[in-house]
Amino acid sequence: MASRREEVVQAVLQLVRDALPNAEVERDAPWPQRAQPGGLVIVRDGDPGPAEECFSPRSYTYRHEIEVEVFGPEGAADRHEVLDAMLVALGVAVAADPSLGGLCDWFEVAGAPSPDDVTTQNGQPVRAATVALTAEYTTTNPLA
Repeated sequence: MASRREEVVQAVLQLVRDALPNAEVERDAPWPQRAQPGGLVIVRDGDPGPAEECFSPRSYTYRHEIEVEVFGPEGAADRHEVLDAMLVALGVAVAADPSLGGLCDWFEVAGAPSPDDVTTQNGQPVRAATVALTAEYTTTNPLA
C-alpha cells in the first residue's frame, strides 16, 4: 500500500500525462540537456511541509507543494505560444479535478507560472516555465 504522499504524486504524474499527451513526462529527472519533440515535463515530488495536527480523531493535514517544470518542444516556430498552450492545458486539467480523483481535500495551481528561455545543448532556446501545484490532504498517519 502506497502512502498518501506517493498516491498524490502518482496522480499528478497521470494528470500531466493526460493533459499533455505529446510531452514526455518524468519524475524527479535531472535538468534536461535537450527538449523533446512534444515538450518535456518534470514533476518534482515536492515537500508536504509540516502537518496541521488534529487530536480527535488523530489526523495530519498537509499542504503539499509539488513543482512542475514545463519545457516547450525544441525548435518550435513560436515557442511562447506553444508553452502557453501547454500551460493552459495543464491549468484546465487541474481545475477540472480539484480533489485529484478524491485523494485531496483541495488541489490547485498555487500561482502564476514563471517562464524563461532555456538554452539547450544545440544552442536553440526553449521556452520553459515552473508551475507550483498545491495538494491539501489528510492522513491518519504521517508515514502513510
